[in-house]
Amino acid sequence: MRAFSYEKPGTLAEAAAAGAREGAKYIAGGTNLIDLMKLEIETPAHLVDVNGLGLDRIEETAAGGLRIGALVRNTDLAADPRVRRDYALLTRALVAGASGQLRNKATTAGNLLQRTRCAYFYDTNMPCNKRAPGSGCAALEGISRQLGVVGTSEACIATHPSDMAVALRALDAEIETMRADGVARSIPIGEFYRTPGETPEIETVLGAGELITGVTLPAPLGGAQLYHKARDRASYAFALVSVGLVLREDGTGRIALGGVAPMPWRVEAAEAELGEGAAAACEMLFAGARPTEQNAFKLPLAERALAALLAEARS
Repeated sequence: MRAFSYEKPGTLAEAAAAGAREGAKYIAGGTNLIDLMKLEIETPAHLVDVNGLGLDRIEETAAGGLRIGALVRNTDLAADPRVRRDYALLTRALVAGASGQLRNKATTAGNLLQRTRCAYFYDTNMPCNKRAPGSGCAALEGISRQLGVVGTSEACIATHPSDMAVALRALDAEIETMRADGVARSIPIGEFYRTPGETPEIETVLGAGELITGVTLPAPLGGAQLYHKARDRASYAFALVSVGLVLREDGTGRIALGGVAPMPWRVEAAEAELGEGAAAACEMLFAGARPTEQNAFKLPLAERALAALLAEARS
């Protein structure tokens, strides 16, 4: 691990200003960043510890939803009675992610910003456009079983690893931030992540030093809220395919997928096909998909998982 400087600002303005310094990175739980620093994939010159900023509360909003502070730990978020009652999809996705020990440390903002677990991203001896722009993508001709089938590009087929983000995408969350100049903004989660294109190293729309301060959930959707995560082992494994479903009593619903794309994957037009069944919805969800020979199984796996959730929700 390389040497770095460290500070713990006391206000949001101080944190945003510190985060705008060249080579600076925010740190909270550190469950992903510390590992990447040890491997010298991330080499920040300056760490800005945001744990003292008071962003660890879950509060009700005037619109009838919830505001989740950026530093709320995953364990606390999953266990909150209001989340369990009104946003069960979020609780189920969080519990499906990582181990209990990691959920005790991992934060809401950190979960959203975690980096891909593509093996070639972690292997500094292999080319990876996300880690070393312009070096190539070893996964294209390598082992791609875990990797993306839709929303990818010739430069990168890595997937986003978050379970929580899949639920937030289905629930239409908004991400609140503060820019380095002190200006706050709210970003719909559907606009937060970027497809890789030719610049897979740029993963979100955040500007330099822009700090996530919270996540806002709209008023509860109601209905059945279910999450299924297909993975190689039942404990502490990332998704091959995950499906988040909200199905309301009138038959309308929301679908978001994980493990298949560089972001939580949702195609709103596919949700109009729910009445026709999983096959019709997945045909639209995977329009333009470009699976490899090794991960083409993800398409029928997602369809079967969605069909099972629809059957459960309607029973």
